[in-house]
Amino acid sequence: MNTLVTLLGIESWKPVLSALMLPPVPLLLLMLVGTRVAFSRRALGWMLVLLGASGIWLSTCMGTARAFERHVLQVPPTLTAQRITQLKGEARSGATAIVVLGGGVEALAPEYGTSSITDSSLERLRYGVWLGRQTGLPVAFSGGSGWAQPGAGSEAEIAARIAAQEFDHPLRWTEAESRDTRENAARTVPLLRHAGITHIVLVTHGSHMPRAERNFEAAAAAGGGMRIEPAPMGMAPRSEAPLFDWLPSRQGYARTRNALHEWLGSLLGA
Repeated sequence: MNTLVTLLGIESWKPVLSALMLPPVPLLLLMLVGTRVAFSRRALGWMLVLLGASGIWLSTCMGTARAFERHVLQVPPTLTAQRITQLKGEARSGATAIVVLGGGVEALAPEYGTSSITDSSLERLRYGVWLGRQTGLPVAFSGGSGWAQPGAGSEAEIAARIAAQEFDHPLRWTEAESRDTRENAARTVPLLRHAGITHIVLVTHGSHMPRAERNFEAAAAAGGGMRIEPAPMGMAPRSEAPLFDWLPSRQGYARTRNALHEWLGSLLGA
């Protein structure tokens, strides 16, 4: 499907198509269909309305997101303290690097008077820098200007500025041309291979990791092989008690929607 979109030359429509296929749009349409059907088939119509309303409720729950990540996306576990210690030993070889994937640009953050990166991108950068400090591994950042943000400027360049000025940890490499995950992989793997890197520790949000890892594995295999090791982040439960997992919340909606977005991307070959 992703290839078809490319052949048709409608890549810039990908954010719009994605928004229309994710909650709440399909569920609202289901409820509208239900109300129309109820005029002639009352039981079926109300069942459709109930399904749509239940779907909207579940799409805002943290429990839905966590179940989807665990059982459908099969998100890999986070790096353990023992593995981080081992990576510290690998730093001496010079063949391992941390790669942080971008998550979006803010063309203008008025409070700073300049461009910035989104919350999700900043979380990834923070973890990548922290991991770099813990292990001594060099850090790369991959991200240009996404399909929904043409002309917003290079995310990698903004991330490099933040890493150097605010985290006091300059990035070793920046890949500033990619517009999506597939291009992240296609452009970053050759860049690091040319620098002698044979092992990438990949940093992104947990729900994004399965698709990102698959794209990086494919790019690595196409060029002769390179080891890709997932280092997912943003995996905190974010709820106080089990009951709250099934009550609507802003965090639950965002995380469920992200998980569904990644599942949809995987189905469409993105």
